[in-house]
Amino acid sequence: MEDVVIRLTEKVQLNDPVFVEGLPGVGNVGKLAADYLREKLQAKLLATIYSKFLPPQVYVNEEGIVRLVAHELYYAKGKGPKQRDLLILGGDYQGISPEGQYELTHRVLELVHGYGVKELYTLAGFAQGHVVETPKVLGAATSMERVELLKKHGVVFSRTDPGGGLIGASGLFLGLGRTFGMEGVCLMGETSGYFVDPRSAEAVLKVVTQVLDLQVDFSDLEAKAKEIDRIAQKIHEAESRSSDTPTGERRDDLGYIG
Repeated sequence: MEDVVIRLTEKVQLNDPVFVEGLPGVGNVGKLAADYLREKLQAKLLATIYSKFLPPQVYVNEEGIVRLVAHELYYAKGKGPKQRDLLILGGDYQGISPEGQYELTHRVLELVHGYGVKELYTLAGFAQGHVVETPKVLGAATSMERVELLKKHGVVFSRTDPGGGLIGASGLFLGLGRTFGMEGVCLMGETSGYFVDPRSAEAVLKVVTQVLDLQVDFSDLEAKAKEIDRIAQKIHEAESRSSDTPTGERRDDLGYIG
């Protein structure tokens, strides 16, 4: 098997397409946002990308049928005169090694460059280590013009950590994308990092839809966010009850279990 295998499902002509990447990561914010966008725009599968740089694993569905883990590239045609076509990348995992991250990213960029992509948006989560009720969207861009554009949509631009780096596919697509003449932005939704975070995904996706003039119904994502809120509240209540238990009683319980 080659290091990366790309299987195209059909031939398409695209109109000045924008590339959107959302692979698994912190809070699964990027993946959830990209998958939701793909679903709501009824995007069609364009290519499946297999690689030995992904985990050696298959998924088994409810009927017992297996499929190899992969990345998938979808396309959605613009529905209005001002709307450009979209290419949306999702997948099961990111590359499991630095070499794999580079190779997968480069091969995907080669593919989308062939369709005329000049602009890209990468979606991710930014862990805060605590529950974030109203997540802000943080950004990193390839140019000052992009920074000024996204600031108008409420995106906050600043150094995200003392080293000033973005680790993983979302940052790498921006960096390698410039070698293909592409400009873009990484949008990171604040998240606790403890759960899959639909509220953070919604915050990120609202920026994307505003910038690209897309009409998306967020009601299903909001329902998922409320369900996660209920789960988080139950965990918080359980932790509170545990902390209120006298130390001696906790020791007795542990002794009984042991």
